[in-house]
Amino acid sequence: MDKQTDQNRNNRGAGRTDPHENEQSQPETTVAGSSGQEFTALSEEAAAELARERDEYLDSLKRLQAEFANFRKRIARESEQVGHRAAAEVIEDLLPVLDNFERAMKAAAEHDQAVLSDGVELVYNQLRSVLVKRGLCEIEAHGQAFDPNQHEAVLCQPSAKHEEGTVLEVLEKGYQLGEKVVRPARVIVAKEEEKN
Repeated sequence: MDKQTDQNRNNRGAGRTDPHENEQSQPETTVAGSSGQEFTALSEEAAAELARERDEYLDSLKRLQAEFANFRKRIARESEQVGHRAAAEVIEDLLPVLDNFERAMKAAAEHDQAVLSDGVELVYNQLRSVLVKRGLCEIEAHGQAFDPNQHEAVLCQPSAKHEEGTVLEVLEKGYQLGEKVVRPARVIVAKEEEKN
């Protein structure tokens, strides 16, 4: 039995070779040499291609950064020019108002009451017209329900005639430019009378 087991082991192992023996028996230069050279050549080509792509992407990124910086400068310059143009247009519209103020002051110095009164009214109407043309409008307040977005309550006053929260009096007019409140109306608001 022992002889047969040894023989079976020899038969099974006959097809196998020792890995150390295999290394010595095969010519190393044929297989490893040719595949290693191909691998090295492929690696150098791949590395060169990757380096070229990297440089292209880097150049592209630098161009984009430069274009964006120029874009930001141009937008800042244009917005500044728009601001200057708008200011110049408003000043140009206000110059006649300034002229009429000077005429009214001259009339006041000469004590011509009728001319002074007419002059002040003219200046007021001119100034109001310029501001309305620029989009400024007065906030309605008197008799309206108090709106904290448009009104500023300076005082609350008891009132039997008005509902609580109604604007009784406007102390200082409020204005808005388009949808934006420039200055809220300063108002006195009705509150419920205290019951004794």
